[in-house]
Amino acid sequence: MLSLTNISLGYGNGDVVNEISFTLNAGENLSIIGPNGCGKTTLLKAIAGILPFRGEVELGGKSTRKMKHKEIASKIAMLSQITGVYFTYSVFDTVMMGRYLHIKDKLLGIPSDDDKAHVRRCLETVDLWAEKDREITTLSGGQLQRVFLARTLAQEPEIILLDEPTNHLDLKYQVELIEYLRSWAAPGNRAVVGVLHDINLAMRLSDKLLIMKDGRIQALGKTDEIVTGALLRQTYGIDVAGYMRESMKVWEGVRG
Repeated sequence: MLSLTNISLGYGNGDVVNEISFTLNAGENLSIIGPNGCGKTTLLKAIAGILPFRGEVELGGKSTRKMKHKEIASKIAMLSQITGVYFTYSVFDTVMMGRYLHIKDKLLGIPSDDDKAHVRRCLETVDLWAEKDREITTLSGGQLQRVFLARTLAQEPEIILLDEPTNHLDLKYQVELIEYLRSWAAPGNRAVVGVLHDINLAMRLSDKLLIMKDGRIQALGKTDEIVTGALLRQTYGIDVAGYMRESMKVWEGVRG
């Protein structure tokens, strides 16, 4: 479904991503973890066709170099962390933006009844249908991120790229987002690639894990097979597993 071969890229002062290769099959989810600045988000932007790169990205066996941006956008949607909102639209209209590729009358941009029904389903999925008429500038950070998730779903992609999507979500919606994306990809014709700082959420989401350090692959494989305390210590420079165990001791004293 998605294949990367020797992907390298940077921003003018040398590469920040070096020779990354992996294959993701339909129905699989991949989490990318690693220290800040190791190239995780840059790699996502290469996959999405936002940044130029060396190497090869293939979607369904076809090189993205031979695909128009519109074709890539019909297959890949990217959900990023919120950095700011510079426009005022209603919640409903914001999500409808994700339907642009599907709207038949693109000249006038008039959505069909099917488009409107699909947007409603997406808003109901993120529990925001009741807020459909609110301007997005009046929403909390968590509500806004859920609106952008609904807009991503409205695009009907085959692959969703996640760039720290849980930053503004409370714990309830963090867990619900991960569980929803797992069920979304499960039918077998979709996949998720997520950059996550929270290792617990990354492991909960993914069938495969790509661990990066200094722009290179530190480890790649099935999540339940490659993760070890030694690997995480080498990657983050801290005893991650030990920290998690100490945290568990705190919760053991919490009454149910």
